[in-house]
Amino acid sequence: MAEATQPDLAVALGRLRLSWPTLMGSGCYGSGEEYAPFIDLAALGGVVLKSVTRHPRLGNAAPRLVSTPSGLLNAIGLQNPGIDAYLENDVANFADRPCAVIGSVAGFSVDDYAYVTERLAARDEIDAIELNISCPNVGTEGETFACDPSLAEAATRAARGVTDKTLIVKLSPNVTDIAAIARIVEAAGADALAVINTVRGMSIDVDRWTPRLGNANGGLSGPAIRPVAVLAVWEVARAVKIPIVGQGGIETARDALEFILAGASAVGIGTGNFTDPRVPLNVVDGIRDYLAARGHSALSEIVGKANPRFAGVR
Repeated sequence: MAEATQPDLAVALGRLRLSWPTLMGSGCYGSGEEYAPFIDLAALGGVVLKSVTRHPRLGNAAPRLVSTPSGLLNAIGLQNPGIDAYLENDVANFADRPCAVIGSVAGFSVDDYAYVTERLAARDEIDAIELNISCPNVGTEGETFACDPSLAEAATRAARGVTDKTLIVKLSPNVTDIAAIARIVEAAGADALAVINTVRGMSIDVDRWTPRLGNANGGLSGPAIRPVAVLAVWEVARAVKIPIVGQGGIETARDALEFILAGASAVGIGTGNFTDPRVPLNVVDGIRDYLAARGHSALSEIVGKANPRFAGVR
């Protein structure tokens, strides 16, 4: 008796083709090498590298991580060696990764985004670019690019102008209307959107009367933000036609399916990897079983199925 055909879980994000619908979140997975002793990296869709900037950054003062109920606060501060040292010392090591390698670019000006994107995307080891427009914009008194429509558009358009590799723009949940920002970024040339980045938060030490993070506030990730992230995907999926990477608190296949049914074509897994390196494998296995049990031959058949006004292309 012939073996049943397994559902197709492949995903297209612009020119980027993923064998599996799972991306490991920036800053949560290193370059993949750190997790290779625990899982087969070929079973991942891809790894999003830690964000890199034009100049080196030491990051924020410690403590940088604080555990909260069902979540994790972080205030790393974009610590990285800067694009020159990154290209010289790190990028060549990514050539043998058996999954997609997505470079992440952060900046403090529109020119930063263009400059770093052009240099990073020029390397063959990099398959696509994530544009992290959710970092502080010092020039406009702490606002982020993702929260300002004109800055979001300008940064996206600048990055689009220097590479034809897939450009995934990471949106912030800390806005009044995320769908409006998504439309602007799509029109500026994004191939896909990562929805969402962390939610701003704070934890206070009631004994010492001081914030528990060295930076006072930080970004909340983990299961605590999943309902916020699912809603954001739902709203963005009604506004744009480009693919969405849904992310925020995914730990199980059922978590991932919420995002997919809301309109995400792929999912990003970050904090969940800290507690169980097998989360991405379990997510893929669970999605495959879910599709097979319902007679679906491909993941694309259920994207946006719970969203009556889903605008994207399945």
